[in-house]
Amino acid sequence: MNVGVIGGSGYVGGELVRLLLFHPDVTLNYVGSRQYAGEFVYRIHPNLRGLTKLTFEKVDFKIITDKTDLVFTAVPHGSAMDIVPDLLSSGLKVIDLSADYRLKNPDDYIVWYGFEHKNPNLLEKSVYGLPELFRDEIRKSNFITNPGCTATATSLALAPIIKAFDVDASKIVVDVKIGSSGSGFNANLMSIHSERTHVVRAYKPIGHRHTAEVEQIIKTYSTKNAKISMSVHAVDMVRGILSTNHIFLNSDNITQADVWKIYRNVYGNEPFIRLIADKKGLYRLPDPKIVTGTNYCDIGFAYDKRTNRLVVLAAIDNLMKGAAGQAIQNMNIMLGVSETAGLLFSGFHPI
Repeated sequence: MNVGVIGGSGYVGGELVRLLLFHPDVTLNYVGSRQYAGEFVYRIHPNLRGLTKLTFEKVDFKIITDKTDLVFTAVPHGSAMDIVPDLLSSGLKVIDLSADYRLKNPDDYIVWYGFEHKNPNLLEKSVYGLPELFRDEIRKSNFITNPGCTATATSLALAPIIKAFDVDASKIVVDVKIGSSGSGFNANLMSIHSERTHVVRAYKPIGHRHTAEVEQIIKTYSTKNAKISMSVHAVDMVRGILSTNHIFLNSDNITQADVWKIYRNVYGNEPFIRLIADKKGLYRLPDPKIVTGTNYCDIGFAYDKRTNRLVVLAAIDNLMKGAAGQAIQNMNIMLGVSETAGLLFSGFHPI
């Protein structure tokens, strides 16, 4: 299978290139970039120096269709709307990492992204690429919309609990901490070192775009309507997300064992979900530091019986399980190869 990446110069594009170069079942032979066409890929992604002689190529549909069978689109929000229809009509498999096809209701794009969707007919054709919840649909699809990073961590934490238990679905509070790479490759005043270092900055206390995504996932998976109150903080790390989710239960008969049973039933055989709740050691609950560079999502919880509050924590690397790693996982499912191919490795410790 010949694969390509459109938008290979960003952080997510660079991670896709890194992973695909060493994937046992595919050949990466196209990396597209309008800005850097003609430059060696390793000039923008220096970690790949000595590992590839690929150069960035212009974004030309004839080149793309001649060289690839499957393509990843890692382009800014709003851009994929113009690119994806032509790729699909040419017969290519597509995994889109933008937000352009994640929401099923076209009206939601006006509310959350501020633009009118150009191809609303394709929204129902895209399959949401969260393997742990929608694997069967992914397997049958040629068009995957890859989840957002915050939506991935939050949805994996919340969905099984909301489906299984009687919860106050109108009051689910989500507190997210995210590293600087979540802002993307292009610098702005908020991302320069002197402004970004040593901060815990509430940059989106309300109205984060991934709120709509999480609510949609929960409704699809559990059939329940949930209202998510999400606040997102920029913190002083480069990679990683910690999503802390507060769920208020309507019954006081729930035990810790009941919660464990739900998560084990849903995620017990998942290769990239680790359930964390150690009584010893430094890392007793999920921590983004431990999943850095991996495709794992670590999930743990604590139950406050006094207030009937279940606190669920999920940690991921926003560039891996939150983007490129999950896209590769989706590709593996689509192609029918081992789901862990090119992804089964640990992170670094210490880092």
